[in-house]
Amino acid sequence: MTSSDLTQLPGGAKDRIAARVGTSVDGATVGSGSPSTGRVGFACAEFNGGITDRLLTSALDALERAGCDLADVVVVWVPGAFELPVVAQQLATSGSVEAVVCLGAVIRGDTGHYEFVAGECASGLQRVQLDSGIPVVFGVLTTDSVEQALARSEDDASNKGLEAAETAIKMIGILSAVSSMSTGSRVGFSTGGR
Repeated sequence: MTSSDLTQLPGGAKDRIAARVGTSVDGATVGSGSPSTGRVGFACAEFNGGITDRLLTSALDALERAGCDLADVVVVWVPGAFELPVVAQQLATSGSVEAVVCLGAVIRGDTGHYEFVAGECASGLQRVQLDSGIPVVFGVLTTDSVEQALARSEDDASNKGLEAAETAIKMIGILSAVSSMSTGSRVGFSTGGR
């Protein structure tokens, strides 16, 4: 998904590139199955919790459709988006999950809290992801209004919680495929014509 049709990856681009390089990992194919253990952790913000609930419900639906056993899913509730990084770090380093999905909503108001909370949340989650090597998916809505948050959490294909869960599944597959490169396995890869 992109912000404009003009920014979409052209059809056939991945095949064209794969034909030119030695190895190409395509997240659309290697991450399309369910996670190997189905262990996904969710860190969910209670602040703007009605939005978070809508995101989480669609995310869980997406995991079920992908074949994950929801009995293996961990959900941790925190007071707000600012607290998501520390819980994401605990989940990511616990060894019990393959990916962490962080859900919540930061809605711009009349004060400057928006920039601080949204920015620090995103920065903290990125740090957790890089430090742990575990995918940490940013499913926190950052909107100008409640109406925008409601629109991005509708019970349909545009729900950003659904998108976050699908991203987690893809990233688990991508990292698994990339890590198998060192063992010589070529499963899930396209090999170039060189």
